[in-house]
Amino acid sequence: MAEATDTLGIIFQNLEDAGCDEQTAKKCMAFAESGDMGGMLPILTRYRSELFGTVRSGQKQIDCLDYLIYKIRKGTIQEEK
Repeated sequence: MAEATDTLGIIFQNLEDAGCDEQTAKKCMAFAESGDMGGMLPILTRYRSELFGTVRSGQKQIDCLDYLIYKIRKGTIQEEK
């Protein structure tokens, strides 16, 4: 874990915790090391969009399962005999 005063360590730890791959983390760290924090924004924004896409996809799958569970519990879908 990075010390609270270790800005680069904190940034790297956050990127790692966010699940950034090695290439993305390296690109961001290059910007951080050069002092260009704003340079990371397009990379981070793109990665966030990718993550959000997986959340939406997962939510759709959960909704489908919830619907199926609801229909089974309600008795409108029954086993074939």
